[in-house]
Amino acid sequence: MAKSWALDYDPATCNIAAALAVVGEKWTFLVLREAFNGIRRFDDMQRRTGAPRQVLSSRLSRLVAEGILGKAPYQEPGQRLRHEYRLTEKGIELFPVIAALLAWGDKHAAAPGGPPVELTHRDCGAPVFLQLTCSQGHVLGSARDVTPIPGAGARRVA
Repeated sequence: MAKSWALDYDPATCNIAAALAVVGEKWTFLVLREAFNGIRRFDDMQRRTGAPRQVLSSRLSRLVAEGILGKAPYQEPGQRLRHEYRLTEKGIELFPVIAALLAWGDKHAAAPGGPPVELTHRDCGAPVFLQLTCSQGHVLGSARDVTPIPGAGARRVA
């Protein structure tokens, strides 16, 4: 078997690692799941995720600091001012990641009885699925149809 080109390059510039530094933790993904499901308030997120208050507060603060969630004030009658958390454009761009995890979980980690959530197109109601394509429009069936090559930011190992 031939040696992978990747062995000649420094993984320190890896954007997968950079992305995981921001979102690569269980509670963060569960917060994102809730945000994509339209859950915006701290107490609702805590109840649905089961995250300890301090952990949830930390994850929300990080997502706001990273520009993935924005805070919007609200106030119930007779209550103190609080904030809702809403996905920003940067956050919405994480949807394919969430959808891919959902699809993988549906296929490989599902409980009997079928998926608890199904994604459908808002306009027509048809099921939604992820599909990889190249810039020429070819549909890719799996990772076996992809060849990684060094990108502009790749740095050779000294």
